[in-house]
Amino acid sequence: MATSEGALARTVDPEEDRILTVPNAVTAVRLLCLPLFLWLLFGAGEQTAAAILLGVLGATDWVDGYVARRWHQVSKLGKVLDPLADRLLMLTAILATVVYGAVPGWFAAATLAREVLVSGAVLALAVAGARRIDVLWVGKAGTFGLMFAYPAFLLADGNAAWQEPFYVFAWVAGIGGLVLAWIAAVAYLPPARQALAEGRAARRAAARGAAS
Repeated sequence: MATSEGALARTVDPEEDRILTVPNAVTAVRLLCLPLFLWLLFGAGEQTAAAILLGVLGATDWVDGYVARRWHQVSKLGKVLDPLADRLLMLTAILATVVYGAVPGWFAAATLAREVLVSGAVLALAVAGARRIDVLWVGKAGTFGLMFAYPAFLLADGNAAWQEPFYVFAWVAGIGGLVLAWIAAVAYLPPARQALAEGRAARRAAARGAAS
């Protein structure tokens, strides 16, 4: 009994229950900036400022996760909050940019369909008891490209000469990001099946251990 209790103590990290951590604060700030982005774009009419803010929010996508790992501040809240912030940021960027009229509807629909598909799959796997799936590099690269494409589309929306390079960049980053994002969606299928099988096996083993 002492051995099993010691093993349990080593595997359960009480610090993961922390809420007030630096990475969680970074994620919270990124979330709070979304209403500011919408106000700048639709309320104040500051298209350029809104696009720059959106670009900064996308470029800092890695900061909270890096800080959590670097300074050993990984938490249960952070594991939920970080991907939630990423999804909300992407959805806000898609919907706001298409409503503003700065991006073609078909491109926004293709991006949105991928986001809905992946988010729905993640939720379904969690409900089914699958273990957590590691993010694939191709998915990160796709998201990174799209995070820069939508601010670039906003910056390029106009007739000024300085906006033309942003229009070209938006399409290069956008098409590349979209292709990689859909490749990642397909590539997640094998690890998703494995994660589901392993998660269910772990639950059955835990149930047998509790019964004995």
